[in-house]
Amino acid sequence: MYRSPGVSQSRESQSGFDQTTSADTDSHSSLLKTGSGSNTSRNGDGVTVATERFGGGNASLSASSKDAAKRKKPKNNIAKNNSTFVSRIIPHESLAKRLVERNSEDLFVFANINRAFNWLDMGSSVKQEPLSKILFTKAHPLCHDVNILTKSSTHLDVIIGFSSGDIVWFDPISNKYARLNKNGMINSHAVADIKWIPGTENLFLAAHQDGSLIVYDKEKEDAPFMPEDAPAGTEIPEKIATGSDDTASLLGYFSVKKSVESKNQRTNPVSYWSVSRSAITAFAFSPDCQYVAVVAEDQCLRVINIVKEKLLDVYSSYYGGLMCVCWSPDGRYVVTGGQDDLVSIWSFHDRRIVARCEGHHSWVSSVAFDPWRCDDRTYRFGSVGNDCRLLLWDFSVGMLHKPKAVRPAATQHRGSMSSHNYQSQSGRIRAESLSGRLRSNSNIASTHDESLDQAIAIHPVEERARTAVLPPIMSKVIDAEHLTQLIFREDSIITTCVEGHLKTWNRPHVEQTRNGSKVTLSNGGGGGGELK
Repeated sequence: MYRSPGVSQSRESQSGFDQTTSADTDSHSSLLKTGSGSNTSRNGDGVTVATERFGGGNASLSASSKDAAKRKKPKNNIAKNNSTFVSRIIPHESLAKRLVERNSEDLFVFANINRAFNWLDMGSSVKQEPLSKILFTKAHPLCHDVNILTKSSTHLDVIIGFSSGDIVWFDPISNKYARLNKNGMINSHAVADIKWIPGTENLFLAAHQDGSLIVYDKEKEDAPFMPEDAPAGTEIPEKIATGSDDTASLLGYFSVKKSVESKNQRTNPVSYWSVSRSAITAFAFSPDCQYVAVVAEDQCLRVINIVKEKLLDVYSSYYGGLMCVCWSPDGRYVVTGGQDDLVSIWSFHDRRIVARCEGHHSWVSSVAFDPWRCDDRTYRFGSVGNDCRLLLWDFSVGMLHKPKAVRPAATQHRGSMSSHNYQSQSGRIRAESLSGRLRSNSNIASTHDESLDQAIAIHPVEERARTAVLPPIMSKVIDAEHLTQLIFREDSIITTCVEGHLKTWNRPHVEQTRNGSKVTLSNGGGGGGELK
């Protein structure tokens, strides 16, 4: 969804039905542009601190950027194209009139369903009538994002990732588009998730289902990709690079096939990282844009410093693949959900699991923090899943017990990972049995590059008895179909289901939530009820 002004993105992809919606979250961004090599952001204590910017130290990359007056736009008219990739576009007969007459506070909705990409106006009296609908012939759109930085009343930069690996840069207002990674020239695997790098006009990150993360520039031409020699500081240990069967090497695998520091920045990709041997399912940028949290079908959450292009931590789910991930507004916590029916809270700074959240009865498909219900003491987040339930959770660190005798991750040494027993099943790496999973006794296995004196910490599964269990403050079945998307807005909560239905739930006042024993949500489209 898009409000003038204000755009952000979240995604989902489910068994045969592929849908993504985007929602306004302008108030989430704490990134301030200060120069070519750095940004400023506010830390958890509200203090403004300087941070490095992705690619800020590469003069050849900085020189390729254009100022706003010379900014390029897509060139191909999607309504008059003769491409075999695009079937046709069906614009609303009164599109121009509706755009002129609409309220600037109304929301735009972008949704990809099957082979169609839909543009809707939530302020319209007939919301199901799209402003335009694009049909594609050779691939399904799986994910998309809208650039907050370049949005205006006359221009939107939308990127769309496809099952064929193709990426389309699209401006729905002018109906112009450009195609990147055409026919999988750089990577032929499906794009599972895609996002603009916050604070940049041209750069976006795409997660391909072969386990690769690739940074593209919307204005650059593509060229057949050949891995480059990694520059000093980006090498990885020999054992990991060669793909040893040792589980630590398997999970800690991270290869920079092209660095953002490369002097060859005339063509895409800008950078290319091989992160996992399994399909990536989702990723999320930290609020300060220094890190990205990545989840995959190999049961792992990975935290990567994208500025330094370093893998920092690898965490394992209780069992099964992870499907969704998000950061707390202050960047202190990462929350994941997946096939173990659990929502897990991880402390980024303490490098450990904080709590497992029990309440779902099936796979968890989307998690999101509610920034309007988070402060310096308490955090609110929500989750939805295949059990058709919306769950809300509150937690504060003080109310959760800490595991005993947990030592700082930096003091840990490499431990044996031989108790892991993995096998490949339908492209996924799964634990062979419950007893085959590694159980922690507070040891963290680390693969260490002596020349860099920096460890990749492989965190084994924490025992149930050593981990706090958090119950939900609210659990409610809100749909007859699997839920796939959860978005918090200041005045509403938005959910989507596998059949393509979007529901807007009006939010209660803050006082009602904090002082009452229940939360009341009403369906914005009619109906609703009490969610206890």
